[in-house]
Amino acid sequence: MRYLTNILLAGSLLAGVPAYAVTEITYWMWDQNQPPAYQACADAFEKQNPDIKIKITQTGWFDYWNALNAAFASGTAPDVITDHLARYPEFAENNLLLDQAPLIARDKVPTDIYFGGLVKVWGKEGKQYGLPKDWDTIAICYNKAMLEKAGIDPKSLSNLTWNPKDGGSFGKLIAQLSIDANGKNGLDAGFDPKNVKQYGLIVGGQFDAYGQVEWSHLAVSNGFKFYDGPWSKHFYYDDPKLAETIQWIADGELKKGFIVPAKDARQAGANALFAGQKGALTFLGSWDVHWSQENCKFDIGFALLPVGPAGRKTMFNGLADSIWVGSKHQEEAWKWVKFLASPEAQKIVGSFGVVLPAIPAGTQLAKDAMAKKGLDVSAYTDEATDPNATFLFPITDHATEIQRILRAAFDSILLNGDDVAKTLKSANDQVNGLFD
Repeated sequence: MRYLTNILLAGSLLAGVPAYAVTEITYWMWDQNQPPAYQACADAFEKQNPDIKIKITQTGWFDYWNALNAAFASGTAPDVITDHLARYPEFAENNLLLDQAPLIARDKVPTDIYFGGLVKVWGKEGKQYGLPKDWDTIAICYNKAMLEKAGIDPKSLSNLTWNPKDGGSFGKLIAQLSIDANGKNGLDAGFDPKNVKQYGLIVGGQFDAYGQVEWSHLAVSNGFKFYDGPWSKHFYYDDPKLAETIQWIADGELKKGFIVPAKDARQAGANALFAGQKGALTFLGSWDVHWSQENCKFDIGFALLPVGPAGRKTMFNGLADSIWVGSKHQEEAWKWVKFLASPEAQKIVGSFGVVLPAIPAGTQLAKDAMAKKGLDVSAYTDEATDPNATFLFPITDHATEIQRILRAAFDSILLNGDDVAKTLKSANDQVNGLFD
């Protein structure tokens, strides 16, 4: 019998079939630019763990969350998911995510190797729902040819100021870069805001409760704060500092013609409008640098956000990998999550130059890889390493309801021209009512 077993074992090895059971771990992600990097991680992981196979599935942002919610409801969710700070509190509240804290302690996984704050935002009341994988900030992305035609030195963009009263030098810049059908810019007498050929600034058409790319950096640089800290039960959307900021944006869209109208940006998308050369500047998340390089058929550059009355500010966000509590292979799933959070994996991801990994060495590799493509992303990294420039993505319960309330409020402002202060006051009352 032993002889027969040895023959069968040898035969299976010669045939390339493992002589042991292989566990498949399903892993979902939404970013279409990242599967190659994560497949490289999976290849490295499988060499070290030949009894585990990683199956990666990528789905677009909106479809991803719809499919994931359906999978949670039906008990068919993937073992590991790419998770977002706006989503995980609700998942954790509904006991859908595995607490990784005991595993981190058991395996003595270091948690002090990431950019500041990225570990703690994925924890609540001693439980840990993810380890950091990457981070992002916001910067200005500009069309080099449009700046050159206007006689603007790109280096001057990193010294811009902004305020909600007259827009500062940033407001003047987007006016200068706005061109109507008659060739007049926004600083010229007779500029036609109803017939704009080139906008100075492109922002997204649907504002949400956090405004990561569209408005948060301006509002916080004006002195606004969302709340008193993670898991706070009171928000400040009624702050006049926020109303001033949104009013400035709304006026730029609806009256002055310097910012692309929300209805147009919603239809096409801010990135597509910028790639289509409908505007000179846009606010861009670092995760979209690769997309822009691939889709903009012209030279682009990146600059620091403008300095507001309270300084230069950018939202600092970071993704993590979470484990579904219903996974039948939690130990194998944890091995995969632990590997993705390791320096080895984050250096692999960084070498692809698509996102900025949570470990500094990985970020440097990503920065170098992007530089080889002709992209200087130091605006993003300089902001991230400035302790006074960053604020964390808001983490809260009732995130879905808060999003619904604020989206409706911003729609009424940007599409219908409703009173900004009154609309935000009403929205804030509704938000805080969720916690009563």
